[in-house]
Amino acid sequence: MRPTSSPTFPPQPVEPEIPEDVTPADLPREVRAELRSASKPTADFVACHLVMAGRLIDEDPRAAYAHADAARRRLPRIAGVREAMGLCAYACEEWAEALAELRAARRMSGSYEHLAVMADCERGLGRPERALALAATPEAATLDPMAAVELRLVVAGARRDLGQLDAAVVSLQGPDLEASRRDPWSVRLFYAYADALLAADREDEAREWFLHTAVADVDDETDAAERIDLIDGIEIGEIVEVGDTDPTADIVFEHESLADLGSSDFEGAEFTKSEFEKSESENPQDEKPEYEGLAAENADFKDPVEGTRTQLVTAPVFVDPGPAIVTPVILPEAQLSLQFFEAGPSTD
Repeated sequence: MRPTSSPTFPPQPVEPEIPEDVTPADLPREVRAELRSASKPTADFVACHLVMAGRLIDEDPRAAYAHADAARRRLPRIAGVREAMGLCAYACEEWAEALAELRAARRMSGSYEHLAVMADCERGLGRPERALALAATPEAATLDPMAAVELRLVVAGARRDLGQLDAAVVSLQGPDLEASRRDPWSVRLFYAYADALLAADREDEAREWFLHTAVADVDDETDAAERIDLIDGIEIGEIVEVGDTDPTADIVFEHESLADLGSSDFEGAEFTKSEFEKSESENPQDEKPEYEGLAAENADFKDPVEGTRTQLVTAPVFVDPGPAIVTPVILPEAQLSLQFFEAGPSTD
């Protein structure tokens, strides 16, 4: 008699834990409505994992991915579940999986809201031509303004991938590319435009748009101020205080940002140490020379653009800004977040 053996099954994945404070009610009503076809225990289980995926996608994408995967194993035929899986895979730079999941979600829901993410996945897979093809579909014209801008950013990146630097600049242009605009996407658009100009060797224009970005970027989300320094080829060196030895040394005090902002008082301000001391003697102690904040004892003068103390620049160091960045866009939190990621708990 042949010995019998029990069938073997692959080990089940360990499902991530759900904190006690997470409840299905934390998921918006419209998303929970998609889960009504499942039993209540299954729907609650999936809802809690989707809530956790939304909480973690920005700070810990891999943990968010695990929660989304747990939800997908239970309810793989729900559009919102596949959408969450796709966005979490995208945050983890799993381009092929993200693209497959978002395609599945699109087939189920008929929504093209994540077209920019899908196009960026094509870039991540080394297929910029397919990214451009997605952007040229009729569905692209139906996107809301935020999603449309994100698609323009991806198109610009795809053009740069193909070496079409001037076309990348043109693809970002539009009526919302106006320095005075303060749309939710303005900072990202300004920054991308400046970066595209720099890649196309249009440094003067790039510097201007990095400056526009720095002014608009009140939350310090970008490194626009640092990019301006790189274009200028200046690295802040040793701070030199008035009163140092070697009175013949020509120490230059500069502050270009005010001139850039249109301040006639400081435009072209440049003083040698001897000129500064002469001006000091000509002004009574209780009268402040117009340029005193630029140099005197390294005063705490606040740069309206960078918010830093004015420094005394000695020997400028020229820095190579390096090659242009043509890696996938990695969309911001607003695009990585699903509707049920963004909304707060409902009260029903």
